[in-house]
Amino acid sequence: MISPFKSKELIVDALAGRNLRSQMINSNLANVDTPFYKAKDIEFETALVNRANEIFKKKDTKELELASTNANHQKPWKFPDPNKSTIYLRDGHLARNDANTVDLDVETTEMSKNTMMITALDGVLRRQSNIFSTIIDTSSKLG
Repeated sequence: MISPFKSKELIVDALAGRNLRSQMINSNLANVDTPFYKAKDIEFETALVNRANEIFKKKDTKELELASTNANHQKPWKFPDPNKSTIYLRDGHLARNDANTVDLDVETTEMSKNTMMITALDGVLRRQSNIFSTIIDTSSKLG
């Protein structure tokens, strides 16, 4: 795939993550009256940051490395994997009498934030494709 922008892959991945979050919020809203239902969310931003650091060749030096005094030592195990999305149950919300943890106010707020981010990411993709189209059109007129 030809792309003049290194960030396009990140934008597409961010849109996919936002789509999954939208599906989870919709599922939470659909189960607002389901007894014992636990509100879910997805964390994909850390994986995007790690991917961006990889694409743009940034080295994250915030991580403390373990000393290894023997070649047979096991490498540190990371959980959850910082390069993959993680689905989790939302904490911090009081369960109602039926043990359901869906908070209608939280879900509608998260839906609004997610929709704004999708709109912004879509706008960036459109601008990037317009720039690429303009470059092709201009170069064809020069020849």
